[in-house]
Amino acid sequence: MKSTKASDIKREWHLVDIDNKVLGRVSTEIASLLMGKNKPYFVRNLDCGDFVVVINSKSVLVTGGKEEGKVYYRHSGYPGGLKKETVGELRRRNPNEIIRHSVKGMLPQNKLRDSMLKRLKVFEGPEHDYVDKIKNTN
Repeated sequence: MKSTKASDIKREWHLVDIDNKVLGRVSTEIASLLMGKNKPYFVRNLDCGDFVVVINSKSVLVTGGKEEGKVYYRHSGYPGGLKKETVGELRRRNPNEIIRHSVKGMLPQNKLRDSMLKRLKVFEGPEHDYVDKIKNTN
């Protein structure tokens, strides 16, 4: 068996419409595409993944009471700088960040994660800038 080299990696473009789909279930599919786990030459030490274009991020579903109960925290680094935001508030402010945060947590925590996340393109509505790149709409 031949080991995979960086020159062997072929990147494809995938379109994922998440209109009325559950956040966690669709995030695992997106993370798998970004890592390249669907490729026969997948190895963990190389970034084998594809480009993923996500549309309709504003209409993604969360189950249970997560719309008001799930809280995202961030800190400015200054005393008293803890910010809290629920999923509903984040959806109103920036719905793309819900998807990006969920997928980021499902990617491996290593040096390859940033390069994988750069290939994730998220859009609020059905229009996107990568129509010429995507051959099939699955």
